[in-house]
Amino acid sequence: MSMPEDYLKYPERHYGMDHDRYDWSDLFQRAPIVWPNGARIALSIVTHVQHFPLDMPSKPFKAPGALSMPYPDFRYYTNRDYGNRVGIFRILRLLGEKGLKASFAVNGIIANRYPALLDAVVEGGHEVVAHGLDMGKVHHSGLSEEDENAIIAEALGLLRQASGQKVEGWLSPGRAQGFNTPDLLAKNGVTYGLDWANDDLPYEMRTKNGVLIAMPMAYETDDRVVADEYFQSEADWVQQVKDRFDVLYRESADYGGRVMSLPIHSWVSGMPYRVEYLREVLDYILSHEGVWNAPAGEICAAFMKAGQPA
Repeated sequence: MSMPEDYLKYPERHYGMDHDRYDWSDLFQRAPIVWPNGARIALSIVTHVQHFPLDMPSKPFKAPGALSMPYPDFRYYTNRDYGNRVGIFRILRLLGEKGLKASFAVNGIIANRYPALLDAVVEGGHEVVAHGLDMGKVHHSGLSEEDENAIIAEALGLLRQASGQKVEGWLSPGRAQGFNTPDLLAKNGVTYGLDWANDDLPYEMRTKNGVLIAMPMAYETDDRVVADEYFQSEADWVQQVKDRFDVLYRESADYGGRVMSLPIHSWVSGMPYRVEYLREVLDYILSHEGVWNAPAGEICAAFMKAGQPA
């Protein structure tokens, strides 16, 4: 079968970026950002709290971490569910011990299936971020605008009602988006997203419904990515996170504030043999002066208040 003639055709093929969501910008040429109290680093911890349906579909693709054995895949279903039964509470205890506030990216369906999880997050003073409806409902351009909007609205509605928070942040399952996703997020009252991994500071994105802020969230030093995609050890992850922090901290002395994003998963870093590595990472970062910890939404608000250009 030959390749269709229109296979490589899409609207934004030209010199430069293949979309018009934002202007290109050199991080090192921007006006310096100053975080509250003159902090050099804004520490943004984002814990993924996910539900992988036992019958999750395989098309058009499965989100990373998806069940992979023949149905019913109880092996991986229960492994992921460990995060919702045990891991999340272990992470919450550690954050509480360190006096840290984090964002918890929660699948909307968890508000119905595991309400105690959402209660624990809210009672701990943490921010709830919408993480789609569940890990079986990925966003892609094969979805109609109406269907995608319904998924976004349902996820946000469930979490807003159950948490009592505005829930203005968004992380798509698998970080996957379609061409309409940013427009629909802004339409539904989302002010910032965590899907795009191309900066160490927030920046403005254009949508049909106003500005959407892209918040930094690391991909290469995500705990699941290092363990499940790169097949590297927990000690490797610790060193990589420390190295990432060291570079950002050094740059902040000359170029202004940076965001140190720390994405973790309740079913990865919440494991007994991994949580102490998370403790080591947190202790290292907090041992430096000029580190301001806040949920992603607060960091976004501080950035907007500072009036920094994209």
